[in-house]
Amino acid sequence: MKLTTRGHYSVKALLDLALQPGGGPASVRAIATRQQLPAPYLEKLLIELRQAGLVKSVRGVQGGYQLARPPAQISLGQILEAVGEQVDPLPRHSPDADQAEDWVTLTLWHRLHDKLRDALHSISLEDLYFDAKSRQATQGETPHFIV
Repeated sequence: MKLTTRGHYSVKALLDLALQPGGGPASVRAIATRQQLPAPYLEKLLIELRQAGLVKSVRGVQGGYQLARPPAQISLGQILEAVGEQVDPLPRHSPDADQAEDWVTLTLWHRLHDKLRDALHSISLEDLYFDAKSRQATQGETPHFIV
């Protein structure tokens, strides 16, 4: 599995929202500035994340985007699926029925694919937040949470 720019930027944006005091909204410009992301591209991703029910938009002067549910209830798998990421390590072929090793290999890849998908759905935004915080603390860095 390769995490594309879409997936990476989406995770960064949602982690940024997870850090908002009181879970309040943040503007696209503010998120883009803090996370060093291109604002127009980020806006498109946030629209996709809103359509998937992961964020909601708030209108008005103090508006922007905020998480639609707590960070512990949003998984990495949900984020990646929302922006069209494919978690598919399987080659697009059918093994030859006469070659048992192809079936063994295919079965192995199917099992690995299932495990990878399960793992992505078991990792929450909250987990990623605490992982980043722990890593920064062990390296003596001041936590700034730009991922």
